[in-house]
Amino acid sequence: MQPIYLALLFIAIIAIGEIISILSRARIPTLLVVVATVFLFLQTGLIPESYIEDSTFVAVGGVLVPVLIVHLGTMIPLKTMIQQYQAVVITLIGLAFSVLGVLSIITVLFNYETAVAGAGPITGGIIAYIVTSEGLRDAGFTAIMAIPIAVFTIQNFFGMPLTSFFLARYAKKIRTDETAAAIQPTDEEASESKKPFVLPHSWMQSHFVIIFLLFAGGAFAVLLDDLTGVNASLWALVIGVTAAALRLLPERSMEKANSSGITMIALIFVVMNSLIGVTWDQIVASLLPVIVIMVVGIVGLMIGALIGAKIFKWDRNKSIPVVLTALYGFPGDYLIVEEISRSEGKNEAEQKRIMDELMAPMLIGGFTSVTVGSVAIASILISTL
Repeated sequence: MQPIYLALLFIAIIAIGEIISILSRARIPTLLVVVATVFLFLQTGLIPESYIEDSTFVAVGGVLVPVLIVHLGTMIPLKTMIQQYQAVVITLIGLAFSVLGVLSIITVLFNYETAVAGAGPITGGIIAYIVTSEGLRDAGFTAIMAIPIAVFTIQNFFGMPLTSFFLARYAKKIRTDETAAAIQPTDEEASESKKPFVLPHSWMQSHFVIIFLLFAGGAFAVLLDDLTGVNASLWALVIGVTAAALRLLPERSMEKANSSGITMIALIFVVMNSLIGVTWDQIVASLLPVIVIMVVGIVGLMIGALIGAKIFKWDRNKSIPVVLTALYGFPGDYLIVEEISRSEGKNEAEQKRIMDELMAPMLIGGFTSVTVGSVAIASILISTL
């Protein structure tokens, strides 16, 4: 079959998953629909395993992984991260307790490899999953490949309801509180993005130049991996954050180059390709460790959130949701805040107050965990196998 037909088939599955996610307000994530559908088709023989690779998107997605991570490093300005340092620190404390809990308890109950297979995905999103699954495959641990898949696809169903519960309680407290700390962007922050680029401004208006710089950053990360042995994902993050801070790259670079949509599709093909070789028996065998990983990981996140709340004198109903963004990330964090503000605010002013209070720390929490923390955690842990 022609690659264009195969690509159309799988992109249709992705589009259907996206529509279901939109209709369910992200309660049923796109990737859950895609992974479940493709896995079912592979197991029943409706789609031969060769179809995924023959679409040629898998090779493209593999090349784009370090490039996308460089882009993720440009997502939120370093200055904003510093100003929201409390949300960043609380999230990192939650991640630390979650990972330590999984590594200690799961290693005792099962084994270290199983703990590593779950620790990366439980703290983040698609990149952490890809780093973990590819690392397991390269290390020869194909028998537990189902664990990161299962953790990655079902953690939304735990994280989003818990977040909604705590945020609703917090929103009730702040909706009539005139002293609530509304977080507004300052003129200084707004002017930050207007600082001149290192390269001529006209060059940075070109999509091709931005894409070239992203690829250069990704290639440099891979080179540093070869030279140092430190995972390319970590280098790519550092390169992205540094390049954005020094104005070598614009913020949200891939979006500025109008390339984020096709890049994410190629990345999802990498996820689909990781399903090849995973069997029903492996899924069934992984259910017990996955359930234990989910419980231990989520409890660890919440314990860390409570400790962070004590340190910075935050309300626990605010700190816990910020840390729980590790389980779903963007756009789930945005959609939940929007829904809570609309349902709990009794008028437009109260809705705005809730949005202003919660949006920035929730987005920063998700960025810290899903975009940065989980990639670092997965990269480090995989290197220990």
